[in-house]
Amino acid sequence: MSEHDGRDPGPGDGADASTDPPDGDNCGCDDACEVGGASASGVPGETEPGDSAGESAGAVRAEFSVPDMDCASCASKVETSVRKLDGVGDIDPRATTGRLVVEYDPDRTTPDDIRGNVEGAGYAVEDGPSTREVSFSVPDMDCASCAGKVEHALRGASGVLSYETRPTTGTAVVTLAADADLDAVVSAIEAAGYEVTGTDADEAPDADANAAADGERESVWRSTRAVKTWVSGGFLAAGIAAEYLFGLELVVASVLGVSFTAAELLYVLGAAVGGQAILRNGYYSAKNRSLDIDFLMSTAILSAVAASLISGPTSLYFEAATLAFLFSVSELLERYSMDRTRDSLRELMDLSPDEATVLRDGVETVVPVEELVVGDVVAVKPGEKIPVDGTVVEGDSAVNQAPITGESVPVDKADGDEVFAGTVNEAGYLEVRVDSAAGDDTLSRIVSMVEDAQANKTEREQFVERFSSYYTPLMVVVAVAVAAIPPIAFGLDWVTWFVYGITMLVLACPCAFVISTPVSVVSGITSAAKNGVLIKGGTHLEAMGSVEAVAVDKTGTLTKGELTVTDVVPLNGNSEADVLRCARGLEARSEHPIGEAIVSHAEGTGVAAREVDDFESVTGKGVRADLDGVPHFAGKPGFFEELGFDLEHVHVTGPGEALSAEVRQLCDRHGCLNLVEDTIPRLQSEGKTVVVVGTEDDLEGVVAVADEVRPDARETVAKLREAGLSVVMLTGDNEGTARAIAEQVGVDDFRAGLLPEDKVAAVEGLLDEYGSVAMVGDGINDAPALATATVGVAMGAAGTDTALETADIALMADDLSKLPYLYELSHRANGVIRQNIWASLAIKAVLAVGVPFGYVSVALAVLAGDAGMTMGVTGNAMRLARIRPDE
Repeated sequence: MSEHDGRDPGPGDGADASTDPPDGDNCGCDDACEVGGASASGVPGETEPGDSAGESAGAVRAEFSVPDMDCASCASKVETSVRKLDGVGDIDPRATTGRLVVEYDPDRTTPDDIRGNVEGAGYAVEDGPSTREVSFSVPDMDCASCAGKVEHALRGASGVLSYETRPTTGTAVVTLAADADLDAVVSAIEAAGYEVTGTDADEAPDADANAAADGERESVWRSTRAVKTWVSGGFLAAGIAAEYLFGLELVVASVLGVSFTAAELLYVLGAAVGGQAILRNGYYSAKNRSLDIDFLMSTAILSAVAASLISGPTSLYFEAATLAFLFSVSELLERYSMDRTRDSLRELMDLSPDEATVLRDGVETVVPVEELVVGDVVAVKPGEKIPVDGTVVEGDSAVNQAPITGESVPVDKADGDEVFAGTVNEAGYLEVRVDSAAGDDTLSRIVSMVEDAQANKTEREQFVERFSSYYTPLMVVVAVAVAAIPPIAFGLDWVTWFVYGITMLVLACPCAFVISTPVSVVSGITSAAKNGVLIKGGTHLEAMGSVEAVAVDKTGTLTKGELTVTDVVPLNGNSEADVLRCARGLEARSEHPIGEAIVSHAEGTGVAAREVDDFESVTGKGVRADLDGVPHFAGKPGFFEELGFDLEHVHVTGPGEALSAEVRQLCDRHGCLNLVEDTIPRLQSEGKTVVVVGTEDDLEGVVAVADEVRPDARETVAKLREAGLSVVMLTGDNEGTARAIAEQVGVDDFRAGLLPEDKVAAVEGLLDEYGSVAMVGDGINDAPALATATVGVAMGAAGTDTALETADIALMADDLSKLPYLYELSHRANGVIRQNIWASLAIKAVLAVGVPFGYVSVALAVLAGDAGMTMGVTGNAMRLARIRPDE
């Protein structure tokens, strides 16, 4: 993967944007310049080495539409004003087109600052899009050197402001000026030797062309290059047979005084057929001054042929044919390996259906999904995929949400329930109201974020690219030295050492080394997405795999986030049903979550309602109301103490009823219970909230309500601790409740009584203690803490835009058990990346050392050092797809 100026400039504290225009308001034109409404569109752009912008290597480019800047004096005035900003480099005011192009350092200024200074000079920045982003499909761009040539071509294309090449998916994402010629950009890419099979713009090729391109990708072994490779291999095999099996030494052809035996002629034909694509790509590499594998292989093949023509009796045609054939095989293998990686993302894209059955005026009509609008109603029959995000308006069914949330069990859906595009209707008939247009649904956002994640280069990937920029030139120097020094300095056989030099050229290619990280990242991220975990970049994948501690918010994460009734303690001869009946009546008109939980529980147990009059909420204490004409109360224990009740001595049973074992232990008098010292503290120590229910004269019972701990919380925490992580719970609850929940789920430590800003401080403290911390929360209330942590993980993000945008990693389902899977995947991904990097380096080193001793042939260098390692690192990376949450 390769990226150019991938940072998005954001708003910040730039220089003063209120610069007054010099020499009054008139620019010197015959007509006064009018100032109107303004808006700016700044985008990252490409910068040549040595560009100014504060000499920052991260300089980017922004373009603004300034229609009133229509003369040289206007342009000079605008340039003078913008030049006052800190961090501004090259400024190109184009008076003939009314456009201003500015290169700047995003760490020191912003597009808003530039816009302000333009307006401060008396010129409006016109509203409307001045740029557009187009994705070009370039399937043959499947390695770093390919990406480099495409980048070089884009750098010189007119109208290109920024670009980002993604060899792992074979796409180039280009930001263009609004008036840029799309065909010119396509021509620039194809002039670099890479066919553009389609774009996502309106001018994209038709569906048939794209389908053909897809078919070609799926049949790499039957492609034109593959056919030429097999023909080349046939000539090479025939030449070997002619020379070694049949011993044919007859001269069968003579060209320009150079004679060719039958074997040599077959070798030349093999080199010509197999080397055609190599030499073509090598030409483009030379044209773009790119020292890549195509240039190196072209040099090696041509050198072998040239040496054979010059040397006379010494023939290196076999080496040339071997290089051409084996490197072509290597390229096919690399393409096949990269297609396997790309297929993992295509599978995500293919989850959503292309067509939908829409109900309009009572008639079912099949239309493309793109034609659906918000408010349409679509019919989804059993076995069909749901085409859009929406709400069920009719029918009920079980829906398989695994493509989005990773849930293994279908979820029941009925009227009013939310459904997602790409999920499968298992059984019943559903009618779904469209809530999001095509492209704005959850699945589309997931695919888009997974694609964008490739632009987020990891530290290892940046190291690899820096290393390879030194490795290849160094190896070329070594190859020249190996070929030249021994024959010249020591009189050794020049043919032998020339072949050794060619072999070293083969080893100069860092392709397997360069792709070792991106293929692992793509494999890990797409595998996670299929299992309901959205990782928004390789940096976050690596970071999650190296955290030392996990901070987990309590409410909604370790607990369900929904209050439920856990205990009902009847008093004074009342039954549980009696207590719930009174509690339901008192809380029926309450809007407090505790009241809603009590009412829901009472309804679920079939307790009848009571007539309620004169309802009153006593702030901070409880409620009162008349139930069937009798005054009743419900609230905190202190509320009842204020009403004059003795909570230390409460009758539990009626006359003649048997006493429970607990009562006999707790009460020293027949049928009595001490609520203050025994029952209430016991319930509160379990993390429960106590509500007392009674009349003016008698206590009727106690109801305990709690945010129930998730069934899998303890197991999840245990697995994280087994993996060597420390787990710390953060909560705004009191110390007693926090301690009870912490003991129940088994965390290492907890922090209680935290406000949102306190959670940020708690995470900062954990960072000081552990160095690397993941924070798990809901992605909304916990957003500041998530942003503070090394990695922010949001739970239940499906359908929640805020959580998807704010978190580094999103668990699409409300499923805490995915956390151990996430850590295991990330941890293994780090291991795979390290294995790929060091294995590719080690094998290159071993082969390079063996070349001067004659242990490594050209064939072995190509097969092991190039094709073998490319297949090896890709296959190793694809192992990540086999990790499952249930393992």
